[in-house]
Amino acid sequence: MPPLAVLLAGLTGSGKTTLAKALAARGFTRLSVDEEVHRLHGRYGVDYPEDTYFARERPVLAAVRGQFTTNLRAGHDVVLDHGLWQRADREAWKEAARTAGGLPVLVHLPAHREELLRRLTERNLRADANALAVTPEALDDFFARFEPPTADENPIAYPGDAQALAVLLERARGTGQPGS
Repeated sequence: MPPLAVLLAGLTGSGKTTLAKALAARGFTRLSVDEEVHRLHGRYGVDYPEDTYFARERPVLAAVRGQFTTNLRAGHDVVLDHGLWQRADREAWKEAARTAGGLPVLVHLPAHREELLRRLTERNLRADANALAVTPEALDDFFARFEPPTADENPIAYPGDAQALAVLLERARGTGQPGS
């Protein structure tokens, strides 16, 4: 059976990192774009201007993509801890997974603005790689740029429980179908 390439689609604060860490505890290789950008450049909106993020992220994405395909070719299940806000990005990562012999599975982590604001208010007090300094205005911009997965992308809606998701992922692996 092919290794799984779990692709997480969700806005900042939707729970991607928490889920990715839970899957890593189950043996998945976790790759985090945000943590690598933080390691190299510091905190978004604090140590560098927000408008320079994408220039800083670009080489990190290339390096993470290399790790992603290397792990899949080696037969390791991988979870990509990255928002994948745009459909074109999701399609590119799915193709990279297939080319490396993996089975891409898209998991959508939907969240309401009010809940994200609550979570981000708490996270803004921290200083780690996953605690972006996000204002309500920035969150509104994020919502405007986010393209939620559509039914034809075969996403699995995150059921809110890593164990329940693990069952869905194993079902996808067994059937060779990327979604349920």
